[in-house]
Amino acid sequence: MLIKSTNRSDSKESDVTDEKIYLNRREIVKNMGFLGAGTLLSTSAAASVFDLFGDDTPPALFKQTNLEFTPDKPFAEELTPEEKTITHNNFYEFGAQKHQPAELAQGFKVDPWQLKISGEVEKPFTLDYDDLYSSFDLEERIYRLRCVEAWSMVVPWIGFSLADLVKKAKPTSKAKYLAFETLYDPKQMPGQRNRRLGGGIDYPYLEGLRMDEAMNPLAIMSVGLYGKTLPPQNGAPIRLVVPWKYGFKSIKSVVGIKFVEKQPPTTWNILAANEYGFYANVNPDVDHPRWSQASERRITTGGIFAQNRIATLPFNGYGDQVAGLYKGMNLRKLY
Repeated sequence: MLIKSTNRSDSKESDVTDEKIYLNRREIVKNMGFLGAGTLLSTSAAASVFDLFGDDTPPALFKQTNLEFTPDKPFAEELTPEEKTITHNNFYEFGAQKHQPAELAQGFKVDPWQLKISGEVEKPFTLDYDDLYSSFDLEERIYRLRCVEAWSMVVPWIGFSLADLVKKAKPTSKAKYLAFETLYDPKQMPGQRNRRLGGGIDYPYLEGLRMDEAMNPLAIMSVGLYGKTLPPQNGAPIRLVVPWKYGFKSIKSVVGIKFVEKQPPTTWNILAANEYGFYANVNPDVDHPRWSQASERRITTGGIFAQNRIATLPFNGYGDQVAGLYKGMNLRKLY
């Protein structure tokens, strides 16, 4: 008799949402450049987003979900409906309220785009818009995204391993950290030109990872979700996804990655160092000064306030893959 073991992070199979339409589309990519592929979405929240999938391209062009990191079909966790993922966002460049990015980011131009890789590397390079989709092998990863406001989502991201980008740059022995920077364009990003709308942040938005964190297989640079390119409110055209950390580490609309010797400044740590540490690993035992982190609302179906609360897992449930990075560290102090 075959017995299936379960993990603490797994939900019951009875909780799984029917994702037949999505699952039928996620198997193959239509065009690795994504230019002109598919049809435009009908919703205004994703009016500039192209469908990347079709039924006429060999599956060899696309890597399937890495099941070492995510559940196999049927999913052990319920995917957050796409409509909620693209309308409930933290992207202060387009407003500090959750509904504002989807409303204020429409018309955001992402082509042309340049992502500059620089600093302590042997081979600095720049990725243009087309390069974001063709320079590395893309694959799909279903990851939890946990936010400090005690809500979470389960999202099917499309992207490439951050480690592959690091290897291409060939960092020198001085490179200990990666410093990330978001586009600074006040004409397009109203939160950057209106301090109140933008949450009082000094822009451009900055983030950072330690080198060994960046090299962990879980960390990816995402260029899409739900079989489509990223909508502007979700960080188009390219963003970082670090699933074992709180969502503010997953910097959006990235234009610069610099390899540096010393720990780089990060936006939320600059703004409120007593609330947001550099590491930002999900730790249910350390409360945010203004709320508990012990549980979360998993956004699935229904209204946000209708969600059942679930226990928050250390490292967002990815402890087996990442806990070793922090062996011997005081994760209550280095939060």
